[in-house]
Amino acid sequence: DYIDRDIVYKQTPTSREEWLKISEDYYNLWNFPHCLGAIDGKHIALQAPINSGSDYFNYKSHFSIVLMAVVDANYKFIYADVGCQGRISDGGVFKNTSFYLDMESNSLNLPEEAPLPTTNSVAPYVFVADDAFPLVKNIMKPYTGSWEKGTKERAFNYRLSRARRIVENAFGILSSVFRVFRKPMLLNPDKATLVVLACLYLHNFLRNRKNYNNFTEKSGVEKKVRKGTITKKDRRLALFDVFLEKQPKM
Repeated sequence: DYIDRDIVYKQTPTSREEWLKISEDYYNLWNFPHCLGAIDGKHIALQAPINSGSDYFNYKSHFSIVLMAVVDANYKFIYADVGCQGRISDGGVFKNTSFYLDMESNSLNLPEEAPLPTTNSVAPYVFVADDAFPLVKNIMKPYTGSWEKGTKERAFNYRLSRARRIVENAFGILSSVFRVFRKPMLLNPDKATLVVLACLYLHNFLRNRKNYNNFTEKSGVEKKVRKGTITKKDRRLALFDVFLEKQPKM
């Protein structure tokens, strides 16, 4: 069902040292150890494409293409897959990206498993995501269901959500700066994909400029997020001791 008409934006690290720098930033800024990036998808609204049927009609009841992205701790896009039809789920889009395929084939040159901070528990480096994504060796997602205050599961979900919101806020910054995202694009999917790709390049370029950071901070987008060898199942448990050192009240 997946049709490969997308375009890839790729700025992923080429060395383990670069990946470790991202992990260090996530830990220092967002208190989540061993995190290499946050993954999520965004629907880019379009006018109904000609002769497309329901291919681009998504669960939100409008037409769209999907921007699937991986973002570092400083809101920069390190990978993006743009252009998949809106009817495909986030998990379905992600599993067909070159990023996921490279991760599964160990081609991303990720750091080796290492002890978590302040513990002797060895764990892999991971990308944080929501329930739409698979729980595999290098992807961490929250516990399902609701958990009572004071439980380790709730503490874990809080910290993971805080780290994962970086990608949501990157999307928010993108929409705040580039107003083309504020209403449906009057373009066919191929041209809309190129517009999104151009905005990603500009976003990352401007992200390195001091004035751009000041603008996004004043807009309030960034302030919102600032408020707040192990088996797959036990990898989350290994993080509890790290989180409980600075446990927030929830």
